[in-house]
Amino acid sequence: MRRTRFTRRFAVALATVAALAGFASTPASAETSLDWDAAVAGLRTAAAGNPAAEQAVGRLIASGQRADEVALPAQPFQIPAQSDIGRGTGPGVYGSGIALGLDGFRFGFFGGPGTISPNQAGAKLEVVWFNISNGRSGTNILSEHQDIPVDTTIRTGVLDTGPGLIVAAVYGSLWHRWSVPVSDAHPDGYQYQLGTISVPSFGAVSN
Repeated sequence: MRRTRFTRRFAVALATVAALAGFASTPASAETSLDWDAAVAGLRTAAAGNPAAEQAVGRLIASGQRADEVALPAQPFQIPAQSDIGRGTGPGVYGSGIALGLDGFRFGFFGGPGTISPNQAGAKLEVVWFNISNGRSGTNILSEHQDIPVDTTIRTGVLDTGPGLIVAAVYGSLWHRWSVPVSDAHPDGYQYQLGTISVPSFGAVSN
């Protein structure tokens, strides 16, 4: 349902981590605190030449939010995303990025109203990331999602980030849906809504 609480979504998202692919936390690196200036400088480097990624990083910096702690995989990003639909009641807090590991490092996203639609035509959710420890970086699309109730996340494929401290920002747009009575307007029994991220979800994670 559209009014499902964000905290319950996160609990189910973590269950999905285990149920779908055996994801689990990886051992912590020595880094536990984050140099914010180095983090945003790394994201600027990773985003260079990609206008959408550059704008997303710019909006993150302009928001005035900062993070100073490092998480492990299967923990939500420190800064949640903001969007034009929020959690379904108007603009505001929307959802969070998440890092997943063990079968291979991935980024994911969960949140927003209803559930993630299996059809993402016309939407594009992406993550820009930078490994501060080794200089690797990339921009990847989040497109892996199974149309089953337990799957509350949408994810990248496995990424070769290498070990170390990785900073990332999830931005773009995502289709959601929730059940409604079947009608001419909703022949499949679903209402659909597109969420567009205004401020990306930022995370710093040890891989």
